[in-house]
Amino acid sequence: MARQIFVNLPIADMKRSRAFFEALGFTFNPQFTNEQGACMVIAEGSIHAMLLVKPFFQTFIDTDIADATKTTEVLTCLSCASRAEIDELVKKAVAAGGRAHRKPQDHGFMYGHGFVDPDGHVWELVYMDPNAAPPQA
Repeated sequence: MARQIFVNLPIADMKRSRAFFEALGFTFNPQFTNEQGACMVIAEGSIHAMLLVKPFFQTFIDTDIADATKTTEVLTCLSCASRAEIDELVKKAVAAGGRAHRKPQDHGFMYGHGFVDPDGHVWELVYMDPNAAPPQA
């Protein structure tokens, strides 16, 4: 069986978070979704984000939940198929109540931008053009 990843993120409001990510085009696996947690499918069969309301998230840890609106513990970076896909996702995120994260970064062979979701989590988006990558030394 191929390895999968499930990124667990604390959220304040399930309805708001689901609406936000659905506006970006993500879907949810109903088998692992209820009022306490939602399994967002990022890449079918391999990458998921578990959106967990804070009281439920707290049952998995012995420390405080970081306030992502005040401190950043992790940057979740997703690859995209093109620069246009990145720009479109950031545009959708802003329209759905998020905000852009930094200015776009264009390094020629690599382009990146990102957004911050309503709970303060940073989602970096990157496209790398394999034909324009600098040669390895």
